[in-house]
Amino acid sequence: MRWGASNHFVSSRFAVMNVKTTNDNIGDKLDSDAAPLAIWTLEPRPSMVLKLFIISSCFSSITMSSNSLELTKRIFTLGEEPFPIKSITYHTNDSKLFSAVRDALHDDEYEELIESKLGVFLKFKKMDFGWASRLVHYMLCFQLNIKKKYELWSLVGADPVRFSLIEFEQLTGLNCEYIENLENPRCEVTNEMDTFWERIGVSVDAGPSSEQIIRACKRCQDWSRDDRMWMGYLAIFSRFIEGRKYSSATRASLARLVMDLEKFENYPWGRMAFKVLMDSLRAKDFTKSYTVNGFIQVLQVWIYHALPELGANYGNPLPNKPSPSLLAFKGGK
Repeated sequence: MRWGASNHFVSSRFAVMNVKTTNDNIGDKLDSDAAPLAIWTLEPRPSMVLKLFIISSCFSSITMSSNSLELTKRIFTLGEEPFPIKSITYHTNDSKLFSAVRDALHDDEYEELIESKLGVFLKFKKMDFGWASRLVHYMLCFQLNIKKKYELWSLVGADPVRFSLIEFEQLTGLNCEYIENLENPRCEVTNEMDTFWERIGVSVDAGPSSEQIIRACKRCQDWSRDDRMWMGYLAIFSRFIEGRKYSSATRASLARLVMDLEKFENYPWGRMAFKVLMDSLRAKDFTKSYTVNGFIQVLQVWIYHALPELGANYGNPLPNKPSPSLLAFKGGK
């Protein structure tokens, strides 16, 4: 299958020719003409509804033509993938934080936040998505050992499937455009910023943690509308984009952008969120218990789209093809 122009998955024959891949460095500008191609299977197969770890057919090696990706070895021998010791730990499912934000913002303010360019995260949160840790774990263990730092290829049966910035953008609808100094944008510390940071109880040299945002939400009812909206956007940033531990500070250089809401909303947060997730995954030892920073639930939705029969039978698909595709499944264990 591949991504069609309509942002829906379109079936295609398994192919090895003319596959263009993203650059090694997420800071590099992607080729806007590159075909957003991922490879899946053509014919529906009953085996797709079986658990991933019992699929036994595979290629020992796959080689793609020039200017393409060479896939050789799995990171784990087929059948010897490590059994998950416990559920993958992650930080994006923070009901306490978003309950505090909902209580702090007025109805019209919260509605504006939901309908913003980052509102997809709140819509996803509202779905009460069912996390399937084991499914995601085994897909990660089916990975091929490739050199591309910001691409993930997993071999399911005879079919390699790709997760890259292209798939992340198509699933989330977020801005994933290239920008220089992505992680360290220039942002002047103004008196207004200094006052707001002091009000939420954070040093101007740091970004607020989720814990600090929750505490600030409890006392911000009589603050200005701008103050409350800044709090709402910082909550999305801290949980879904940075996706770190509850008490961990976010990066000040990025958090400060919130003072200009138009600039903040239009920043390429999709690219940033994707980088956070991939950097975290690359550092993990899947033979042990592990914690992933960033928006890991997107991988589960990707699996449902990549393996449509599995998604149809186990992903609890929603009617009417919600947009973006991130919102098309309710998930399930």
